[in-house]
Amino acid sequence: MALYRLGDQGEPVRDIQDRLSALGFDTAPDATGDFGPATEAAVRSFQEAQRLAADGLIGRETWRTLVDAGFVLGDRQLYYRMPMLHGNDVAELQRSLNAIGFDAGDVDGILGPDTLRSLLDFQHNRRMAEDGIAGAAVIGELRLMSRETSKMGRHEIRERAWLASLPATLAGHRIFVDPFCRSLEESQSAWAAGVGAAARLRDLGAHPITSRSSDTRPAERLRALHANESAVDIVVSLAFPATDTPGIYSFASALSHSAAGLAIASGISSPLGLQPHGRVMPILRETRAPAVVIATEPLDAELGRLTIDALDRWLGSQAAERARE
Repeated sequence: MALYRLGDQGEPVRDIQDRLSALGFDTAPDATGDFGPATEAAVRSFQEAQRLAADGLIGRETWRTLVDAGFVLGDRQLYYRMPMLHGNDVAELQRSLNAIGFDAGDVDGILGPDTLRSLLDFQHNRRMAEDGIAGAAVIGELRLMSRETSKMGRHEIRERAWLASLPATLAGHRIFVDPFCRSLEESQSAWAAGVGAAARLRDLGAHPITSRSSDTRPAERLRALHANESAVDIVVSLAFPATDTPGIYSFASALSHSAAGLAIASGISSPLGLQPHGRVMPILRETRAPAVVIATEPLDAELGRLTIDALDRWLGSQAAERARE
């Protein structure tokens, strides 16, 4: 899609303004269809609220999040299809199913196979038509049950269990090394960092799996799919901050977050001199394994080695802490 920014005009800008206003982000006194300072400020506020890079630009991820945020559970029927439905209503459906013991997977706002299985299980359990459609009847039943229980979601239990059973070292584990490639410069620099990370992983007895080759630049969602198909244990991405704040990113949206990702980001932040931040990015949202993005400059082999050393030391410290308990 096109990138919209300060100074742009036209019908797409009007649509952006309407969506922002409907969500409570006022674009006045900018004229309708005029991407002025007030619209830019509204975009930044929306991005901050949604854990996106607050750059004031409407790119692919901000546009997708803006559209998703406009859906409230009950606005439309939800069902499994290709391409998969996504939105805040899907995330609310996942959270509601998880909270009452039906495992919908991560609360990522994407209606995939895990959510479908959970929905069918719920319908079977409640003796409803098992059609895999979350319409008015299903939503009403969910809300009724949600008022009667307040359990930790299955995805939260899974992440806590993962944290409680962390290995003492990286040895023997499959680590997905993901050099970002949004530009030629980033592709080359992140590749150098990825080579350093992969070499250090092999030194430690781990099994590095690289998301791409040196001369390719696959999309972030394709790399996330590669990580899932490879059944890795941890995802470590290396990227330029671009328009965002330098730091270590883990998944966090306005509706959910990854406890495991945050634990990793916080655990390796000090040795790398970077702060942890929650972000909505495909590599963080769509990978099943806990994932972090190291976003800094410069990206080089030394940074890759330092990242893996920090991760290995953190695992050791967690094991020692559990042994003392």
